[in-house]
Amino acid sequence: MKKLSLVFGAFLTLFLVSCEGPIGPPGFDGLDGRDGQDGEDGINILGTVIDIEGTFNLDNDYTIGYEFPNTVEVFETDVVLVYLLWDQTEDGNGEPVDIWRLMPQTRILDQGLLQYNYDHTFFDVAMFLEADFDLATLPAVDTDNQVFRIAILPAESVSGKSSLDRTNINQVMTYLGVAEKDVQRIKL
Repeated sequence: MKKLSLVFGAFLTLFLVSCEGPIGPPGFDGLDGRDGQDGEDGINILGTVIDIEGTFNLDNDYTIGYEFPNTVEVFETDVVLVYLLWDQTEDGNGEPVDIWRLMPQTRILDQGLLQYNYDHTFFDVAMFLEADFDLATLPAVDTDNQVFRIAILPAESVSGKSSLDRTNINQVMTYLGVAEKDVQRIKL
């Protein structure tokens, strides 16, 4: 008999627990908590754009070198692009407009082929002339007061960015959020 009342009690408990009654009124919404202190911002990786002006000559072996200052951090994986100020034109208001070309750039001269080229490490960049003739025969227009625009793009910012036209300095500067007035100018 004890077993029968135990089994009967189990079924009764199961029956009572599984029954549904009318739905009760909804509970009150809790109060919103206070905003906590903001955390630190994440790392903001910014690119850098620098203009360098220099002259190629025999004394510098037709190479203009620039060492990145401590204020510019360049990693081995970063993309360093160098543009040559190729020419200037005027806009509709008569204002000068710079024409930049991504290096390397090759010119066909009467003497032969002249190439403006560059290389870089994570601590410096070097712009240099290469030719299949004696560079000492170049006129001053090809060597003196040459202006280069160096754009440093952090690798994290350009990975997977196939739509960025790196040959277009204006698009690169817009992507980096650098305005013309923000470009540091250095005369060597």
